[in-house]
Amino acid sequence: MRVLVTGGAGYIGSNTARELARRGHEVELLDDLSRGHEAAAVALGLPLHRLSLRDAGAVRAFVAERDLGAVVHFAAYALVAESFARPLDYWRNNLGGTLALLEALVARAAPVRFIFSSTCAVYGVPERVPIPESHPTRPINPYGWTKLAAESAIADAARAHGIGAVALRYFNAAGASDDRVLGEDHDPETHLIPLVLRAARDGTPVTIHGTDYDTPDGTCIRDYIHVADLARAHALALERAVPGEAKVFNIGTGRGASVREVIEVARRVTGRPIEARVGPRRPGDPPSLVADGRSARAGLGFVAERELAEMVESAWAFQSPRPGGRKP
Repeated sequence: MRVLVTGGAGYIGSNTARELARRGHEVELLDDLSRGHEAAAVALGLPLHRLSLRDAGAVRAFVAERDLGAVVHFAAYALVAESFARPLDYWRNNLGGTLALLEALVARAAPVRFIFSSTCAVYGVPERVPIPESHPTRPINPYGWTKLAAESAIADAARAHGIGAVALRYFNAAGASDDRVLGEDHDPETHLIPLVLRAARDGTPVTIHGTDYDTPDGTCIRDYIHVADLARAHALALERAVPGEAKVFNIGTGRGASVREVIEVARRVTGRPIEARVGPRRPGDPPSLVADGRSARAGLGFVAERELAEMVESAWAFQSPRPGGRKP
């Protein structure tokens, strides 16, 4: 199947593109490189088309030229704090880009599968944990609202135009590819594991944003899932998309780890002390986000295989100045 991966030069997009190519799909990448890395596409050896989804006319012309069987849509801004500072940019990019892509696909009037990179941020502060897909969706940050709105648009388009849609609400992606070539390299970096490992490498303290949450040790709890497991989930979703239907699945491990627990795992993996200091809470951070993965198990045949220590180990190798790892 010919598959277009938008945001394919990004962290999760590049890992998923590699998994899809490994499974025999003909994969092309689309990325404006505002957040992605051209080097990732070069490493994959897959065609990269530099194009912004904000340019609706160019997107329509691009899609019209291709006999696409599926789109896996990652292209989005995804920083919670930034979404508070620049909400209109997030709406224009995340929802506007999704609408432009859907309109281009509908104009082709040909069957297509559409796999959407969504987020657990749509749930806001959960009433219960683990979180099932039936949980009320009440985002507490603009990023989560843009993703929820995009989900709704995709579902409506699926029902009206015969698109086979699957939205994957995944939790906290972590780790690097097994060859340590594809990993997290954001600018700015806001994700916990790469920040903790940067602290291990540089000897600078890592900040714990809030220690007064209603959790056992007072720090936020998150469900970390290895990026290789996430890539596999997207491949499974592609196989199970049904024309005219829109499905939603949580993708996580079902196990949460607090900020303090992640730091302790990183100390064991790196063999370094890693100093931690306490800072204020960040806006938009729920106390605990852990997936109920039963629907993904039943509907996709997906079960996460990698543990937190393996995520940290692979991320550490990616950051380290050694063969197979990125130079710091």
